[in-house]
Amino acid sequence: MGAWQPLPDGLPSEVRHFVEQLRQLKDGTGLSLASLGARTAYSKSSWQRYLNAVQPPPRQAVAALCRVAGLVGSDAERHVVRWELAVEAWPRPVPASPAEEYRDDPTIPWWDQLEEPAPPASARPTGRLLLWAALLLLALLCVAVGGAVVFG
Repeated sequence: MGAWQPLPDGLPSEVRHFVEQLRQLKDGTGLSLASLGARTAYSKSSWQRYLNAVQPPPRQAVAALCRVAGLVGSDAERHVVRWELAVEAWPRPVPASPAEEYRDDPTIPWWDQLEEPAPPASARPTGRLLLWAALLLLALLCVAVGGAVVFG
């Protein structure tokens, strides 16, 4: 199809090989990135990031590309295995601040770990919320009783 941008220097070989395979798979479909985006749950700009090695694709994006390309069974499974190897080797972004430091959790891909985790239930301000709810209920009760006295 069109000429691809050169992949970044210093890219690990697993990532380079994976992205090159994805590019070949995409080119084999004969679809533009916009058309590929229309046939999958991923936008044209997402596919640009994935196919230029800016960001690793989600596993589901690889499966969607395989489906659009007509790959099934072991052919599609090979791409998922390549995805697993590439994600392991994918260069991690440099955090902008210490608060964005990478937290290593093998069950969550690193690109989903950039958000701060929710505080534990014990640290949430539930007491304050309960106080406001009680005050609101008391105010409504006063309005109801006052209305019954005035109009009753």
